[in-house]
Amino acid sequence: MSLSRAGAGPGGRHVTGSHVFRFRVWRAMRGPAAKVGKAPTMKAARKVPKVPKAGKTAKPKRTAKRLLAVGSQAAAGSEAARRARHLKALGRASGAERELEELVFGDSLTAGEDELLRRLAAPPRVSAAEGKGLHEESSDSGVENEAKRDLLLKKPAWVDEDDEAEENVDMTHKYRKDFMKSDAETTLTKKKLKKRLEEQFQEAMGGVPAWADLENRKKSKRTLSDSDSDEDDDLLRRTGNFITSSESLPRGILKVSTCLPANQERFANGKLVTVQFHPSAQVVMTAGHDRSVSLFQVDGIRNPKIQSIYLESFPIYKAHFSVDGEQVIATGTHHSMFFVYDMMAGSIIPIPKVRGVEEKFLRNFELSPDGSFMLLIGTSGYLHLLSMKTKELISTMKVNGRCTASAFTPDSSKIYSYSKEGEVFIWDVRSRKSLHKFEDEGSLEGKCIAVSKNNQYVACGSSSGVVNLYTTDACLKEKHPKPVKAIMNLVTSATCVTFNPTTEILAVASRDTDEAVRLVHLPSYTVFSNFPVFRKKQIYLTQSMDFSPRSGYFSVANNKGKALLFRLKHYSFF
Repeated sequence: MSLSRAGAGPGGRHVTGSHVFRFRVWRAMRGPAAKVGKAPTMKAARKVPKVPKAGKTAKPKRTAKRLLAVGSQAAAGSEAARRARHLKALGRASGAERELEELVFGDSLTAGEDELLRRLAAPPRVSAAEGKGLHEESSDSGVENEAKRDLLLKKPAWVDEDDEAEENVDMTHKYRKDFMKSDAETTLTKKKLKKRLEEQFQEAMGGVPAWADLENRKKSKRTLSDSDSDEDDDLLRRTGNFITSSESLPRGILKVSTCLPANQERFANGKLVTVQFHPSAQVVMTAGHDRSVSLFQVDGIRNPKIQSIYLESFPIYKAHFSVDGEQVIATGTHHSMFFVYDMMAGSIIPIPKVRGVEEKFLRNFELSPDGSFMLLIGTSGYLHLLSMKTKELISTMKVNGRCTASAFTPDSSKIYSYSKEGEVFIWDVRSRKSLHKFEDEGSLEGKCIAVSKNNQYVACGSSSGVVNLYTTDACLKEKHPKPVKAIMNLVTSATCVTFNPTTEILAVASRDTDEAVRLVHLPSYTVFSNFPVFRKKQIYLTQSMDFSPRSGYFSVANNKGKALLFRLKHYSFF
């Protein structure tokens, strides 16, 4: 940046640049020392020296020397006058030039470089007057913000009453029928519909989610802020894998993926009545009304077929693996005989008639977990206990009314028999005597029963669609036990119930309507909200369900001949 100084200096020279001007002044001041006082004028320099008085003789040499001295004094006086004019011109600088010089070089023109650097490096100082001005400015901005806030809070000048009127929503629409609590609710206001949706969501999630509970979130933030430093120290003190899956199954959302059907390479030509996983191998079995029993290897990707057998003129009612996994027992829909397929020998063994069993049809049966017994459910309330080894009758038991379903306890010591009248009989296997009887609460007609693998729960499903969940202790002691949970998510008869091996999931289903399958989280007794997939029809009428030995897979057999396969991602093994 160049600074220009207007005007002409002495001798007609034009001076430009403050630095150049100062340098010239400094160089001029470094010249021969000027005599202090009034500089001689040009007229004085031109004066002729006085003539000596009469009587005295003048010396020519001295006169010449004196003239030379006078000339040099005149030249020195001229130089001093020029310097004085320079200084006077410097003092007559305009106000704008002075302000500009003070801004760049400081308050004084004679300030040194050290002083200049010190001022440039030091932070700016705010005087009391300037601070007061800044405070007034900030207060002005605060007043301005307050004025803007008051402007935003002003009420509108005009309000349309139609906008505030509550608009009714038609609840008979196919997407809103599920939210109706009665037939009278054909219309609802938007406010009530919003509340109904919130209730449905909270019911599906098992309560208000943590992210939606604002008060708890504020409390947790306060507690977390207090303990953040301690947790950070703990994390920095040790190393390892901090991303691990939870050991217990979380509720609310089930991590599940849909795989290809287990029998993708051979669908059944008709209703598929049974799907079951092998107790030890990664194999699944399917059986149906097309008279075939098929085995498939489960890999979740292709599920290749291993083998299929065909039972001529024998539509299968139920098939089941033996406990050791070496045999398959299959009963027919209209036969008094059943078949045993020995997978190790590759032979099919017919059991034409069991001596002592006077039944026209043998359909429903159960196998004991220890592999010792086979229980045939007959008509008129008769239960026939057979030896699994010889397929011969051991004993016969009878319940009051008609028996619809039975289940062994995990230790094979007891049998739970569910009657059509809604009563549950508990039998001792060794003595074949009735130990206890209790009534299923609210049951109009018993349909299915299951005992958990850890012998903690008993699930009873009735024709009303309600599945009552009891504890085994209450079932053994009370005649009218209270269920720990009444599962009312089915609207048609509950025809199938089963527990997973870890007793964390209870699957309930109905074969009377499509997509009627629900998975219940047992520790919290809440239903998983994301199964089955909403508005994606794929399950249809459920005929049978089963979990793999370590709960890694879940399969559903439907009336379309498919064994649907789902991968439960929480469990890492088959």
